[in-house]
Amino acid sequence: MKITVKSSIVKHSPISHGGKNSRNLDSDVLDFSSNVNPLGCPKSVKNQLKANITKIEDYPDFDSDSLISSLKKYTKFEKSHIVVGNGAVELIYNFCSAFISKNSKVLIAVPTFQEYESASLLNNASLTFFKSMDLAQDLDSFISKIPKKGFVFICNPNNPTGTILSRKQMCKIISAAKKLSTLVFVDECFIEMVPNSNESILNDIKKFDNLFVLRSLTKSFGIPGIRIGYAISSKNIISIMKKIKIPWSVNSLAQDAGITALSNKEYLTTSKKLIQQENNFLQNKINSIDGFHCYDSATTFILIKTKKNSTLLQNKLLKKKILIRDCKNFRGLNSNYIRVAIKSHKENLKLVSALESLK
Repeated sequence: MKITVKSSIVKHSPISHGGKNSRNLDSDVLDFSSNVNPLGCPKSVKNQLKANITKIEDYPDFDSDSLISSLKKYTKFEKSHIVVGNGAVELIYNFCSAFISKNSKVLIAVPTFQEYESASLLNNASLTFFKSMDLAQDLDSFISKIPKKGFVFICNPNNPTGTILSRKQMCKIISAAKKLSTLVFVDECFIEMVPNSNESILNDIKKFDNLFVLRSLTKSFGIPGIRIGYAISSKNIISIMKKIKIPWSVNSLAQDAGITALSNKEYLTTSKKLIQQENNFLQNKINSIDGFHCYDSATTFILIKTKKNSTLLQNKLLKKKILIRDCKNFRGLNSNYIRVAIKSHKENLKLVSALESLK
């Protein structure tokens, strides 16, 4: 039997990410490849999950209404401006499915999170890539590339470089795009883990009806296994996103975990203090090791340029029970780049020691 498949699916290759389960590694391996809150999951969330385990016997709330009510309180936006999903990645694919079609013009600043490219290509978009290791320095040139009646994807802070655009710089991009009737997708999944600044564009949603902002509870509250993300945009865009949302995509335990996490804002304050302290520690220590250079990062991970082959380096560190992110599959990078997450001081000391011992 001959099966007809869309050409975009035939050409599609799933993206490889970090995480111990990507390599089926032992539980005692220290995972520096996944960028989640270094404090891990709040105890209150763990207790809540244990107490409500029987909810797996019932279907979840179809509309995630209680969770969205908590997000309303947390973000100060009405429910009509909020949509939730089974992780931020589901919302990336839903956005592309809803708005991007064949030959849609898409501009992506690279290197960056690869799922924007992947989801756009599944919808037969026409992609343009803008290479920059620090978009703030190339802002005007980037703006000049914004397509008419198209789409722009920006990760802020950017994964994997850790660089961040100011709110003023983001507004400049979005304003220019609006004049061209272009939608701007801003991924702020790491912005709540930026110490001592708030460059979020969230409060400008009502000013820009061409703006879509993505957030993740996975990263901020250390719950990647639960899979829960949300987005905020105009009522019109959100209403379309809700039309194509997969039924029951956010399970009962995820909804409850999200509600509990959102009531624990002080957890983020504590987390950011640790991130700032350990970010400085790791950058200073790693920069002092011959053959390694850290890019200045605003958030909870650090991109490192190395003279060593990234794959060989990853394998050598795995023998020492440490997993790092090999960045050679990021568009715009090569086999001389790795990324490490910021973890506890004790764990960071082990990483530094392992890097120092490499021959």
